[in-house]
Amino acid sequence: MYKIQNKKVSFLWIPDAPYKKTWDYQESLLQSIVNIKIQNRDNGTEVPTPNYLIFCEHNHVYTLGKSGDFQNLLLSKEQCQEKGIEYYPINRGGDITYHGKGQLVAYPIFDLENFKTDLNIYLRNIEEVIIQTIAYYGIEGHRIKGLTGVWVDIEKNPRKIAAIGIRCSRWVSMHGLALNVNTDLAYFQNIIPCGISDKGVTSIEKELGKTVNFHEVIPILKQKFAEIFDLEYVQEPFPIVY
Repeated sequence: MYKIQNKKVSFLWIPDAPYKKTWDYQESLLQSIVNIKIQNRDNGTEVPTPNYLIFCEHNHVYTLGKSGDFQNLLLSKEQCQEKGIEYYPINRGGDITYHGKGQLVAYPIFDLENFKTDLNIYLRNIEEVIIQTIAYYGIEGHRIKGLTGVWVDIEKNPRKIAAIGIRCSRWVSMHGLALNVNTDLAYFQNIIPCGISDKGVTSIEKELGKTVNFHEVIPILKQKFAEIFDLEYVQEPFPIVY
């Protein structure tokens, strides 16, 4: 581990984020961090590595993780196009999920050597960020052993309120979490979410039974990241997007 740990994080909010461009942007940020780590190794230097956190809201898209099964997409690619839904097989873990309006997506591009080099702890911390965010609304979130994500009502009628899928290269993370705020849950009917057919999906708004302001959730989730990861947001300009 480097002697210099940097827990400062640059934050960016992207509304109406095109999925592929945002994915490519994550990749470029990850590679920029990896390049610093390689230079430190080769030159014997200890230049601190940066961390980034992107919040965004995507247009309609289905994404299939590298361990996923295409059969869990219940539409053909042609049907997806007709409905205006994009589809991408991607390089995160997990199976298929949906991103769209009313869903708050968070992409931490963290050098975990600035935090803890333990993917299990990292995933549990991501779950805890979600659990504490929905607790603000009086919703009790849970983990289910053997599954990723955050669930509600796990004893009677388990429903997933947030999905998690990550990639990590040289201890640098990307992809992240998708929290259903006031998402149109009908889009989940076209897939077997995360490859799990016996459990449902839900949202903050559905659980509360009343309208929820999407943008109200952003600062809450952002603050929970700061608390759980013990990080500090910096005011310096974020790298140019796209």
